[in-house]
Amino acid sequence: MQISYVNIFVTDLDRAIAFYGDMLGLALQFSSPEHGYASFAAGAVRLGVALPGTDHADLVGRHTGVGLEVADLEAEHARLAGLGVRFTMPPTRQPWGGFMAMISDADGNIFYLDQVSAAHG
Repeated sequence: MQISYVNIFVTDLDRAIAFYGDMLGLALQFSSPEHGYASFAAGAVRLGVALPGTDHADLVGRHTGVGLEVADLEAEHARLAGLGVRFTMPPTRQPWGGFMAMISDADGNIFYLDQVSAAHG
């Protein structure tokens, strides 16, 4: 068994496609507006964005616990900040040795940005 995909719930599919594709740079694999779903290539795991439906609106705007690995966190911070991505935590050396930041999409879903190669440097 292995993780194949992770879904993030959003309120606007087009806006999410622009954020995850155009701003973060993930490759759009497919979009199905009639089903309220889009999928992005994100390494070995796909990242899906989905409209939650009225019964599950509480799934939007949460800390996802999802970590996005970048090669150079400071460079990625500068690039994303220049595009208007909201950082909820700037690049910060963690007490346990990691080097990470946190970003938020337009719906308030929060992600880690992590420079794994710097975790113990």
